[in-house]
Amino acid sequence: MTNLFDMMDEWGPEKIVTVSDSKTGMKGVLVIDNTARGMGKGGTRMQPNVSVDEITRLARVMTWKWAGVDLFFGGAKAGIRADPHSPHKEAILRSFVRALSNEVPSEYVFGLDMGLTENDAAIIINELGDRGAAVGTPYDLGGVPYDQLGITGYGVAEVTDEAAGTMGLQGQRVAIQGFGAVGHATAARLHELNYSIVSLSTAEGALYDPSGLDVPALLALRARLGDSFVKELPQLALPVGQELFVDAEIAIPAALQDVITEDNAGNISAKLVVEGANLPTNAAAQEVLRASSITVIPDFVANAGGVVSAAFAMEARYSPFRPETEQIYSAVSSKLRANTITVLAEAQKLDSTTHHAARTLSQDRVRRAMAYRGKPLPY
Repeated sequence: MTNLFDMMDEWGPEKIVTVSDSKTGMKGVLVIDNTARGMGKGGTRMQPNVSVDEITRLARVMTWKWAGVDLFFGGAKAGIRADPHSPHKEAILRSFVRALSNEVPSEYVFGLDMGLTENDAAIIINELGDRGAAVGTPYDLGGVPYDQLGITGYGVAEVTDEAAGTMGLQGQRVAIQGFGAVGHATAARLHELNYSIVSLSTAEGALYDPSGLDVPALLALRARLGDSFVKELPQLALPVGQELFVDAEIAIPAALQDVITEDNAGNISAKLVVEGANLPTNAAAQEVLRASSITVIPDFVANAGGVVSAAFAMEARYSPFRPETEQIYSAVSSKLRANTITVLAEAQKLDSTTHHAARTLSQDRVRRAMAYRGKPLPY
């Protein structure tokens, strides 16, 4: 069993709240990592295997992500251990929300992560009777539907294009793992930018075409059939798990965490890896990739479009006016492209992995904010 005290370091977590309900079978956790730069903000996921360790790691990523884009919120994350396809999903979600009513929305605001949708954000607001309890709500309720707009994937594509431009890889072949909220929007934007998408995957299978997939046609199929659209193209079928390791100049893991490890990193043929998912590579893999002269754009740089749009949504929670969509896209592009250049330059200066460089930049910002709390005792 995890010892919660062993999870605590100089940064946090400041608060770990575990909740349960015997009536619904709900089990959940909220981790507020560091609020030196603002209140805790991060998504909420619902998965059958959610753990306190996982949510704690993700809350720390949010701390670095907010600081990395220089927006004034702190790191937090929440998780519900349940099947998001359960017929009892709404009852479980409402139970979780009620259990955290002391923390929401004064210390934490719900957001969307794996297993939750805009409809679920609407349920959260309904349960607490407070428009400020969640972001990612449906457009008809005044929300900024950033998943529907594909903002995170759009940002991943902008980062990819910026990094590719520094490496002479613009318009080259791209392998994408995942074709969900992030992956499909990444593919759509990269197609607009004239890249060739050669592989992609869903929970139902993977596709590969060395001459380039027909992205607009696949997006239309996905809209009609969901993840199972891949089964309509058996002639392009690829064993699941191989989609990142095909012959391509750019690889984008945009689905699960810990998919590139020290055991398989050597199989990456790409020269640029852009982390669309959270925590898709472990530290050992990052060193292997660096030793192979493969540039990696860290998750909290690459997929920070979601937090930029979430910041707009946070500001709009009690406003009768929605932020302009083009304003969000423009902010995501400018902030993430600038961060990409900064992190690549810092990694070169420090002669380190890009993850170390990006964390160093974020940590410096958080540490300066923490200093305003007063002189700390020796940790």
